Amino acid sequence: MKPEARLYIVPTPIGNLEDITLRALRILKEVDFILAEDTRTSSNLLKHYDIGKKLVSHHLFNEHRTLENIIERLKDGAVCALISDAGTPSISDPGYLLVRACIQAGLRVECLPGPTAFVPALVNSGIASDHFVFEGFLPHKKGRHTRLTALAAEERTMIFYESPHRLVKTLAQFAGYFGGDRQACVSRELTKVYEENVRGTLNELIAAFEKKSVKGEIVIIVSGKQ
Repeated sequence: MKPEARLYIVPTPIGNLEDITLRALRILKEVDFILAEDTRTSSNLLKHYDIGKKLVSHHLFNEHRTLENIIERLKDGAVCALISDAGTPSISDPGYLLVRACIQAGLRVECLPGPTAFVPALVNSGIASDHFVFEGFLPHKKGRHTRLTALAAEERTMIFYESPHRLVKTLAQFAGYFGGDRQACVSRELTKVYEENVRGTLNELIAAFEKKSVKGEIVIIVSGKQ
């Protein structure tokens, strides 16, 4: 039986396509349409699992324009799923605005549990995971100094996302603000064939990554101030 109108938030694999739940696959097959951050990327996942649902583009640069139409379709009884390129929507990805709009319109929202890159990175870092703060991507310019200055006194484990070409620069900034002897871990290509987790002090990580080029999504775990 088709469920009543609602928005499903459906996490998708961060690398290994086997990391998707049976419930997620069922819902993606049942909904009327799927909102995707990048329809080309998401079509590969859907083809892999023989899911032929219509994909609708919904990303950072058009989410304000598409909100009203999506809400109206849901009010008319449609059932929709939101997915991102990888991981859980709304975690450093589009999703927050749509969820808020649905709640304000009195529409039902359900978020499925599933992959999120920072969780395995934190757990396998060997750094304290009982208390942590998720920072995601730091501002590139305006506000970066202010944020790093504030985080220098943070006692909880800190979690950051970063792009490959900025990795060494960011590690060097962390060493400058937090101290080069602060323990950290760099995780990249999580769940993929070439997964890598490099642990050590910030100075040791800088030395390790200065010597090579890296690719893939990167999570940086930094221990809090002692």
